[in-house]
Amino acid sequence: MFAKLSKGAIVINALNYVISLKESTVANIKSAKKRIQIAERNRLHNKSYKSAVKTLMKSYFEAVDAYKANPTPEALETVNTKQSLAYSKIDRAVKRGVLHGNTGARRKSRLAQALKNATPSS
Repeated sequence: MFAKLSKGAIVINALNYVISLKESTVANIKSAKKRIQIAERNRLHNKSYKSAVKTLMKSYFEAVDAYKANPTPEALETVNTKQSLAYSKIDRAVKRGVLHGNTGARRKSRLAQALKNATPSS
């Protein structure tokens, strides 16, 4: 239900709304305190995006391994679907500033390279 975070903040359920429990910050100015709350909220949002990207990449690599073990058209279709989902999430993370553009490009390249290495050469 509650997850303990740094500096006395708590996230209720899975929402990114941060409630400060105690004044454990160094800031005294109201706007600085607000910026600290916003920074924490954004950190949690970025963390969830990065986690989703990693999860989709892992799922894709597992699909590629399954395709490599048994290259069937159905397995290839699964790989292509998972690749599309991963590419989409990476592109959205780059667009929203969660990932740097070059990091997104590198991760997409890594996905494409995995499929290329798994495809039987004809």
